[in-house]
Amino acid sequence: MKFTLSWLKQHLDTAASVDEITYALTDLGLEVEGVEDRGAKLADFTIGKVLSAEKHPDADRLRVCQVATDEGEKQIICGAPNAREGITVVVAKPGVYVPGIDTTIGVGKIRGIESFGMMASEREMELSEEHDGIIELPSGEVGERFVDWLAANDPAKVDPVIEIAITPNRPDALGVRGIALDLAARGIGKMKPAPHPSVEGAFPCPISVTIDDDTLDQCPVFFGRLIRGAKNGPSPEWLQDRLRAIGLRPISFLVDVTNYFTFDRNRPLHVFDADKVAGNSLRIHRAKGGETLMGLDEKEYTFAEGMTLISDANGPESIGGVMGGLQSGCTTDTVNVFVEAAYFDPVRTAYTGRALKINSDARYRFERGIDPAFTPEGLDLACEMIMEHAGGEVSSKVQAGAIPDTTRAYKLDAARVQSLVGMDIPESEQRQTLTALGFRLEGDMAHVPSWRPDVMGEADLVEEVARVASLTKLQGRPLPRITSGVPKPVMTAIQRREQIARRTAAALGYNECVTYSFIDQASAELFGGGDDATMLENPISSDMSHMRPALLPGLLQAAARNQARGFADLALFEVGPAFSGGEPGEQNLLVSGLLVGRTGPKDVHGASRAVDVYDVKADAEAILSAIGAPAKVQIMRGADASWHPGRHGKICLGPKKVLGIFGELHPRVLEAMDVKGPAMAFTLWPAEVPLPRKAGANKGALDISDLQAVERDFAFVVDAEVEALTLVNAAMGADKALIEDVRIFDEFIGGSLGEGKKSLALTVRLQPKDATLKDADIEAVAQKVVEKVTKATGGSLRG
Repeated sequence: MKFTLSWLKQHLDTAASVDEITYALTDLGLEVEGVEDRGAKLADFTIGKVLSAEKHPDADRLRVCQVATDEGEKQIICGAPNAREGITVVVAKPGVYVPGIDTTIGVGKIRGIESFGMMASEREMELSEEHDGIIELPSGEVGERFVDWLAANDPAKVDPVIEIAITPNRPDALGVRGIALDLAARGIGKMKPAPHPSVEGAFPCPISVTIDDDTLDQCPVFFGRLIRGAKNGPSPEWLQDRLRAIGLRPISFLVDVTNYFTFDRNRPLHVFDADKVAGNSLRIHRAKGGETLMGLDEKEYTFAEGMTLISDANGPESIGGVMGGLQSGCTTDTVNVFVEAAYFDPVRTAYTGRALKINSDARYRFERGIDPAFTPEGLDLACEMIMEHAGGEVSSKVQAGAIPDTTRAYKLDAARVQSLVGMDIPESEQRQTLTALGFRLEGDMAHVPSWRPDVMGEADLVEEVARVASLTKLQGRPLPRITSGVPKPVMTAIQRREQIARRTAAALGYNECVTYSFIDQASAELFGGGDDATMLENPISSDMSHMRPALLPGLLQAAARNQARGFADLALFEVGPAFSGGEPGEQNLLVSGLLVGRTGPKDVHGASRAVDVYDVKADAEAILSAIGAPAKVQIMRGADASWHPGRHGKICLGPKKVLGIFGELHPRVLEAMDVKGPAMAFTLWPAEVPLPRKAGANKGALDISDLQAVERDFAFVVDAEVEALTLVNAAMGADKALIEDVRIFDEFIGGSLGEGKKSLALTVRLQPKDATLKDADIEAVAQKVVEKVTKATGGSLRG
């Protein structure tokens, strides 16, 4: 949002400097993005006086002028028709940059005669489009800086331009008067009375307006007046100056009026050439789909079903809240003009503008929310200005629909400022602030003005009071301690585990990734997701349409990008949430890691090798150990289809208590994700690790037995398809108190065993706690091991 200082002072009576105004605006929440000093580019131009002007001997249209300057008399050749003796002019001496022609003036010869400078026109100095002759000043002293003369005689030409950033919740600040209201509430001047037009209709409006019943939610109200006999042409100089200062190009008076009120009062308007409105009727309706319109930007637009259109008897003439049509637009030949002021739904306007890729000042304001109650008054103000400058007579007002009711009131609780913000502001000051902002107070109820759609509760009243009082006055105070002594930890057990897991993975050599929680549907389906429950209603792109069911898709995408750029050996990890549904409880904290490539660079000793399942198994166990998982776990099969069926394992405390999964990812997944495999990975569920029975900062005492451990070896003949893991788990369950570890140390296939059989040998380590084991004790445990393994595998002890 841009505006000039003089424009602001049209609404605000203030003597504050630009610095004071910009500081106050930023402090009020209207952050100043920049201040343009329009006089800076004119700083080197000075005032001179033409002492004589003689015809050039070799050119009829050129004059050789002697000009008095601050550096003495200078000879300047000029081709302007008004160059003559005695006039006061603006001089650009050699070395001065002229912005309008993008040239630095130098000493030159024109038809054999030297010229030591230039006398400038308004267009050459970017003051206006006037270039029929050089500037003639009515006053001014020789040598005086031209920018100083402008500041004293025509300040609008060198007014500072202030640009502020508008947050979506402050549409009222999209008008200069709304900005002035904030400054007045802060005490930076006083508001000037707002003009109240009195425009009496001289005749009934010949153009009728209707709104379809199914469109009243998109355009609740529409006002219009017809002005006949208007004379369109260039706008007054003050209006052109203001529009040009904020970067708008003056077009014609009728069009410039609509642009002026768009920025002055945040009231977008539109003008139709009434003679081009077919059937003398306008209809606001929903598009059926497929209609077309040539916009004012001379681009053709095709409408989708549901967009808001304004049509005459021949078809669409304007896009509601976004842009007018070229066919019915006003030109210099326009005599009869229909002025429109309407209110359009912010959401529908935003959807339409985005779909058609139109960024207009009207759309920018309608989609944020304008003041619906100001609609008829804004129309009257525009009609009054048109008749004042362009003449004509105005019709009575035509109306369709009704102004939306925005009345609402909230209780003003003076004590809430202290509790919510921490500022001590007297109640009288709070009431004065809200009154200055346009709120109407009745007792302890504050009625919200129609131009403030962002105020939706008591807390918003507190915010208004606090920001006007200035949050810079807020004193920082430490929160009181609830208990004495050393405070309790603020992090939960899961937060601590997340932190430990992240540090442990980094210490193991993994590089952390932070990926989006949104992925494409195809990737989500590879890991058991991609259903409607996790689909986003309004995704920012097609590649981010679903909530991720796992962290591995993001890591695989990162691996694919790195491989495409020549990085083949990767160790990546991520800690974050994954989602099984769309409800708050349907998410889990995961720790995932990915290994691709080799363990290290090639060397003469052959130490480099491809990463394998045992690398990720060791890393997963190290992280689980760091976050407090029990040492004794079971390794089981049965993970989902994203893992290689024969090269993975689930780390479990039981059949239903899964702490993590490790192994090789399925080749089908790698192919779909464009990753050159094989790829090893792990995924851990920190929340599944049991919490310690005793919470404390100290590590428990080392539990070690001083009794001799005993190892016994067993060899079993089983079917070839029986997994070694089945034997290990069965043997571990024979006596959980005595058996400390079970390891496979030999596999034999063929020979006397016969086809379809194999022999697996395992070592069982017994660790007594209370007394040295006797032969009978050892034999009893050995017998249980044989029974458990035989029952679980159907095999037999090898003789």
